[in-house]
Amino acid sequence: MSAPALVCSVAGSDSSAGAGIQADLRTFAVCGVYGTTVVTAVTAQDTAGVRALEAVSPELVAAQIDAVAGDLGPLAWKTGMLATAQLVEVVAERLRHHRARNLVVDPVLVSSAGQRLLDEAGVERLRRDLLPLATVITPNLDEAAALLGAAGADRPSAREAARLLTELGPRMAVVTGGDGGRDTMVDTVHDAATDRTVELRHLRLPGEPVHGSGCVHSAAVAAHLGRGLEPLEAVTAAAEIVQDMLAGAQALGRGQRLIWRPASGMDLL
Repeated sequence: MSAPALVCSVAGSDSSAGAGIQADLRTFAVCGVYGTTVVTAVTAQDTAGVRALEAVSPELVAAQIDAVAGDLGPLAWKTGMLATAQLVEVVAERLRHHRARNLVVDPVLVSSAGQRLLDEAGVERLRRDLLPLATVITPNLDEAAALLGAAGADRPSAREAARLLTELGPRMAVVTGGDGGRDTMVDTVHDAATDRTVELRHLRLPGEPVHGSGCVHSAAVAAHLGRGLEPLEAVTAAAEIVQDMLAGAQALGRGQRLIWRPASGMDLL
């Protein structure tokens, strides 16, 4: 049996298991890669929101990255919630030190219930230190606007935001969740290497929002990069996996729905 591709999630722990490293590990398994983790924060979280959050020390985050990179050598990495400016700085420094490949940055700034998860100093560190290392960045339009320092009437279109984000350093920007009409959602992708923008359209799924959908999407992109796909191929394949996983979401708590089963075609134990 051949060894699986190894990937790593650098993100927070979600006690509801709907988002964060728990969602990432579930997604890695569905995508057929071996997932490792670096825990940046621990949250007390349910389907309605974040009740409490405690960041892990920068020293321990650095030690986790060194342990994973030094022994296992992941073929791709993703970052999710980084919690503080100091953690953004140390994550960027250690990934740069280890020459981490195929980095996907999911800029987790605010929880789905509206709680702030990274302050303004952290957003600036993200722009300055982490985005230049990224292969792919996967914000929604609100996150893209925040990274670009835009708001209100100055907020750019998805196409403009994706292009402008690549000027901050990433090879590719994917602005997710655009409105394509009554039955369609659109992910807008700009590839800096070709200066080309494309739209990936997919069916708008019925029902209430799903907790952790952004985590699942970025993890799927990282998994496919780790398996050797080119960035646009990885983004396209990830969109299909995510649609399939989101279709199985269920209301298991009192808030947002949770993904509780693998993508179709994957046998439940």
